[in-house]
Amino acid sequence: MFVAPFGQGWVRIMALALLYVLLALGLNIVVGYAGLLDLGYVAFYAVGAYLYALMASPHLAENFEWFRNTFPNGLHTPIWLVIPLAALLAGLAGVILGAPTLKLRGDYLAIVTLGFGEIIRVFMNNMEHPINITNGPRGLSQIDPIKIGPVDFGKPLELFGHTFPSVTLYYWLFLALVVGSVLICLRLADSRIGRAWMAIREDEIAAKAMGLNTRNLKLLAFGMGATFGGVSGAMFASFQGFVSPESFTLMESVMIVAMIVLGGLGHIPGVILGALLLAALPEVLRYVAGPLQQMTDGRLDAAILRQLLVALAMITIMLMRPRGLWPSPEHGKAAPQVTK
Repeated sequence: MFVAPFGQGWVRIMALALLYVLLALGLNIVVGYAGLLDLGYVAFYAVGAYLYALMASPHLAENFEWFRNTFPNGLHTPIWLVIPLAALLAGLAGVILGAPTLKLRGDYLAIVTLGFGEIIRVFMNNMEHPINITNGPRGLSQIDPIKIGPVDFGKPLELFGHTFPSVTLYYWLFLALVVGSVLICLRLADSRIGRAWMAIREDEIAAKAMGLNTRNLKLLAFGMGATFGGVSGAMFASFQGFVSPESFTLMESVMIVAMIVLGGLGHIPGVILGALLLAALPEVLRYVAGPLQQMTDGRLDAAILRQLLVALAMITIMLMRPRGLWPSPEHGKAAPQVTK
């Protein structure tokens, strides 16, 4: 109710799209503001998701006797503690990633960050033996939904004679997080730190010559962007109730980078537009891929066909709008003269 008249399926799609907006806003700090190409951003998403899953599920109590003796019912950590911990741990992971990459640029930086993202995924996939921490490829289930005071997001809420389903509650929560993140990003862009990041993006040598500590600023960009990924991962784990390494593949990182490039690097409205389009477009194209599959007598797989349509749509848009759908205004250039 109050969200979409087409049923809860579309509300769920919109809620997941908001999570991608949150991820895109975080990566925009690294790529759009500081100009550091990061292809391992999904690693921070995974860190936040697995932290929430471990702290809000019975997995640790089931696999460690000493933990079961201390917490016989499992560790069901409240959300006000998990969210800061997810942001802190992901931010620390961002600094750890940024530290060895300070002298790298362009393609070399992209390759190193790509490797970092894959290392995290492989670790999550193999940390089952000899000590079962992540449950390997089977993933973690029975994850508690978010609880804020008397409101349990895993159950429908009765309020003023109206029933709000669980997915609707999550939608409004994600929307509130996105609004708060947009305000933070706007403040960052107008701050001294934001202007310093943009100076590094435009010309790092000139920025260093002007006295900017580029090393600390780069680490800050990696850490700040990673905190958004950690919070998004925690929200994803509570929303899905299940996490596994398959949710944090390289394609997720590539898709998030594509969102901010498609929308407009460094421009918050463009980033939001790009994230919403690429998150919702595959679901919308389900209604196109089905009839096309029937026309070919089932010779084409619907999932592959949907990916093909998304790729063609992205190529078309980028050829027509190379700076993105909603690029940032170009500062420092003279206004075009109108000839009479």
